[in-house]
Amino acid sequence: MPNLGIYIQVPFCQTKCTYCNFHTGVVSPGRFAPYIEAVSREIRQHHARFQAAGIVWPPEAESPADDIDTIYIGGGTPSLLEPELLNTLLVSLRDTFSHQLEEITLEADPETIEPQKATAWVAAGFNRVSMGTQSFVDEELKAAGRMHRRADIYRAVTILRHAGLGTLSFDLIAGLPKQTHASWRQSLDELIALSPEHVSIYMMEIDEGSRLGLEVLQSGNRYSARELPKEESMAEFYELGQALLKSAGYQQYEISNWAKPGFASKHNLKYWRREPYLGFGAGAHSFSGRQRWANLHDAAAYLDAISTGNSPVLSLETVTRESALEEELFLGLRQLSGIDLARIERQYGVNLRDKAAPLVTAGLMNREHQTLRLAPGKLSISSEVIVELLR
Repeated sequence: MPNLGIYIQVPFCQTKCTYCNFHTGVVSPGRFAPYIEAVSREIRQHHARFQAAGIVWPPEAESPADDIDTIYIGGGTPSLLEPELLNTLLVSLRDTFSHQLEEITLEADPETIEPQKATAWVAAGFNRVSMGTQSFVDEELKAAGRMHRRADIYRAVTILRHAGLGTLSFDLIAGLPKQTHASWRQSLDELIALSPEHVSIYMMEIDEGSRLGLEVLQSGNRYSARELPKEESMAEFYELGQALLKSAGYQQYEISNWAKPGFASKHNLKYWRREPYLGFGAGAHSFSGRQRWANLHDAAAYLDAISTGNSPVLSLETVTRESALEEELFLGLRQLSGIDLARIERQYGVNLRDKAAPLVTAGLMNREHQTLRLAPGKLSISSEVIVELLR
C-alpha cells in the first residue's frame, strides 16, 4: 500500500486576494503561535480524535500504517509564519509518524521570502517551495489584490536558490483582470526564463465565494470585474501555456500541472490517484480510501475544539461505490496518463468502453488498448467531457 501524505492548512494571509474563495483570513501575528500549538496537538492526538469523530483508522487491516513520505504545508500563506513555528509542525509530524520523507513542500508568497527564512526552511527539512507568482505583470497583480510585484519574484528566486532549495514550483492564473494575450505571453516567457522545476496554471474561477466572482455575477464593476478576459481567450491562454512549456522541456502530467522530468509533485499525485492522506488544521481535508472528512473551517472554532479536547471534524462521509467510481473518473482523467479501463470495469462492474465510444469518435477522448484519456486539445473542457462520460 502507498504511504500517507500529510497536508497542514495555515489559513492566514496578509490580505485577501479578490479572486480567492478559500477559507482564509487576515489576522494579527499574535494568533499564529496558538494556532500552530493547536495543530501540533491535533497531530499528536489524531488517533483519539479520529475515534471520537467516528473515523475508522486505519480503515482496514491491510491499510497503510502511519508511515508518511510527503508533507505539504499550504494555506493561506504559511511563509508568513516564523520558521520556528513551521519547524514545530515538522517536529510534531516526525515524532508522531513513521517516516521516510521524500518531499516536504511549503507554499510561499514572493514578498514574504527573506534570506534568514529560506535558510531556516532548508535546515528544517523543506526541499520544495510552491510560490504564488500568479503573474509577472504588475498591473494584473495590483488588480487582483496581490501584495507582491514582478521584482519580488526575481528577488525571491535568487534567495531560494542561494539557500539551496532545489525544487521550485510557480503558479500562474489564466484569466486575471486586465490580462491580455501579450501580457499572458510575457508571464509565460519570464517564468520559463527563470526555469522552475514545476509549473501550475490555474484557470480563473468565477463564483460567489470570492469578491471578484460575486461582483461579476452581480454585473458590478469593482475589482476590475469588467476587465476579465473572455472565456475563449482564457482557453487560448491555456493552450499557449501548453505549447510554450512543452517546447521548454516541461512534461504535462495533469490538467493544471507541468514538471521537468522527475519533478512531478509526489504529494499532489496522491490526491489524483486516490491514495490516502491526512489533513490537519482548520479546513483541512482527509481521505482514507473508505471515508472522507474535513475539519472546521473557522480557525477560532477549530482552536476551541482542540483546546476543549473535542474533535475538530466538521463533516464525515463514507465513500460509496458510486461516488468512488465518479472520483476514479474525475481524478483519474485529470492525469494525462489516463485511466485503466480494464481495472475500473472489473472493480466497479461497469461498461465504460461503450459509454466512451461516442466521445472517442467525437475527438474528445483517446483510447489506446486499455487506457482511456482526454484528447490533448480538449483538456481545457475536461469537466464537460467527464460529465458526458458519467451520464
